[in-house]
Amino acid sequence: MAELDDEAFFRRPATQVNAVALIVKHLAGNLRSRWTGFLTSDGEKNRNRDDEFVVGPQDTRSRLMAQWDDGWHALEETLETLDQTDPQTIITIRGETHSVQQALLRGLSHAAYHTGQILYLARMWKPDAPWLTIPPGESKSHTPGYRTP
Repeated sequence: MAELDDEAFFRRPATQVNAVALIVKHLAGNLRSRWTGFLTSDGEKNRNRDDEFVVGPQDTRSRLMAQWDDGWHALEETLETLDQTDPQTIITIRGETHSVQQALLRGLSHAAYHTGQILYLARMWKPDAPWLTIPPGESKSHTPGYRTP
């Protein structure tokens, strides 16, 4: 995302396709809601999900990125507090029960899905940006130990 200028960050590729800014806003809201009070309160709280798909005048890039950081921080703090007895603990998300293990898989796959969308859009808007992974055609020349011949 750092490679995108503000115009690209807020650009929608089509009417029914979210901009990077909207994905950031949505995932930030989801992460904060799910991972704050994870073991003690319903995972759907303090959130207006529909508003996460609308860019308002208050939604500056810096504010959205601060919310993004807060959401990831909530996840990281929660992961640090979990212990080996927690995976089978039952929690609720939108009134539905889940084991902690199910909620972790659900939440992390949701985050991975949207992160992939962001990466795809960033590559589309800025195709010459540095690769976050091994660039195409460079797998064999990557550092030894990454991949065995």
